[in-house]
Amino acid sequence: MNDAVIRWAAGLRSAVRRRVEAASARGDRGMTAIEFVFLTPLLFFMIFAAVQFALYSFADQVAQAAAQAGAREARAEADANPGGWQGKARGTVDSYIQQLGPQLVLGPAVVVDQPAPNTVRVEITAHAPSIVPGLHLTIHAQSSGPVERFVREGG
Repeated sequence: MNDAVIRWAAGLRSAVRRRVEAASARGDRGMTAIEFVFLTPLLFFMIFAAVQFALYSFADQVAQAAAQAGAREARAEADANPGGWQGKARGTVDSYIQQLGPQLVLGPAVVVDQPAPNTVRVEITAHAPSIVPGLHLTIHAQSSGPVERFVREGG
């Protein structure tokens, strides 16, 4: 009887093993498709986020370069041309934006002022393009510096 129980247990064990192996072989079928369905939106989100970040970063760099160029012009012209330096600085900002990225810096608002007696400031506020509908990203760039003053020797 002992041999019969051992043979019965061995038979049961091999039957259970075959059943588990068959179930696991059938259970893995289609898992790749399900994983693909769950991971594809995440992959697309990551791609769109990378593109959006690149657009924003480049637009911010263009705005910062335009503000610096405008401030350079304002620093050079503020002392020599007291009446028209703001227009020249604004023109330089517009020129830089048109050359570097007219499609990247959308609706720029340029403020050129003199916050202190010998200091000029150029400030740009604009929007970056968005690939996501309804997403509004604001760019803010500012550059300021002292007015270049040429003083005669001894005076």
